[in-house]
Amino acid sequence: MGRRREEKVDEEELARLMGGGSSGTTKIRVKMPNTKVNEMFAIAENILGGRRVTVLCADGETRMARIPGKMRRRQWVREGDLIIVWPWDFQSANAKDKKADVKHRYTKTQAMYLSRTGLLPADVDLFGMNAANDDFDDSDGLFASSTPVEEENPEQEVPDTEEDDDEIDDLFG
Repeated sequence: MGRRREEKVDEEELARLMGGGSSGTTKIRVKMPNTKVNEMFAIAENILGGRRVTVLCADGETRMARIPGKMRRRQWVREGDLIIVWPWDFQSANAKDKKADVKHRYTKTQAMYLSRTGLLPADVDLFGMNAANDDFDDSDGLFASSTPVEEENPEQEVPDTEEDDDEIDDLFG
């Protein structure tokens, strides 16, 4: 058997998702978790086999999720995929093994769209695009030196002395 191909971002689909309507309203064009029934975003961490996967949920919990047969046959869940899970509400709150059901898997294009629009929580943001990029902003002073840098005067040149040349000759033979 060959390796499965890496899923690529469909630029046309991403442009269609990002393109706003003529009315100027922004409408989310992908399936969103239903928070009324406690669905949430998650990242597939480990594929355990036997229809089971370990997921990192948006609330910070790590759960064991099971993939239903209908979804398992149509869409394969891979490690690192963005999915919607539905935690079991009938399980006790202090249970050691928290469990959930997988409800939906996003394509890489859809996951990038959700990240760009800032709809993903920080725990499950794969691309990190909803955070402000302050790579070049030094407002926190992280890269500031503790002492002020003195500028060199190009007019004052130090004349070469013959003693420096002798030391170099001693080093190199």
